[in-house]
Amino acid sequence: MDGAKKFMISQIKEKINSGFDCVKIKIGSLDFDTEIDLIKNIRKEYSLKDLEIRVDANCAFSFSESLEKLKKLSDFSIHSIEQPIQTRQWENMAFLCEKSPLAIALDEELINLSSSEKEKMIEIIDPKYIILKPSLIGGLKKCEDWIDIAVRNNVKWWATSALESNIGLNAIAQWVYEKHANMKQGLGTGKLFSNNIPSPYIIEKGRLKYSYKKQMGSFVV
Repeated sequence: MDGAKKFMISQIKEKINSGFDCVKIKIGSLDFDTEIDLIKNIRKEYSLKDLEIRVDANCAFSFSESLEKLKKLSDFSIHSIEQPIQTRQWENMAFLCEKSPLAIALDEELINLSSSEKEKMIEIIDPKYIILKPSLIGGLKKCEDWIDIAVRNNVKWWATSALESNIGLNAIAQWVYEKHANMKQGLGTGKLFSNNIPSPYIIEKGRLKYSYKKQMGSFVV
């Protein structure tokens, strides 16, 4: 546990030192007290003014324990938590959104819903945020359908890239820019791929930027 916690802290500090002012911490894989201690240590060094912290539970909490955990997390000025409990528990999630002192964002909840279910789900749960992953919810047009629903229901949104190559990242980045999204987005950098094509995108002080000195490349077969 100690080794895992130290590694996570070092990874977070590396991002902060390279200019990021918003980090997402995945929770639910370690003992909850260990994860609370990790967040507490980060918050001791970096105030809310210096660092926005978002957490992602990936459906790891049981409903019975979730509200207590959300209350503990809220002590550390956390922006929001993604998907605290399993999907398709709309009434339970609605209860959490109403009672939680920590804003809740829906992620996995948006996947594999029919058109008729989408607005119904948002109206029942009434989340603070939804998170749009174009590759997982059917592309950019489906994301725009979700944005329309969100706007009608006073729900805010941001987009993230999942495992897109630089081609996919390029499309999502331009789409987010055109949408004039006014929240911090969760766009990846494509560094997970060993055979990704060259990209004009660079990371500068935690921001994804387009470099006119570089070009989108192509695969060499």
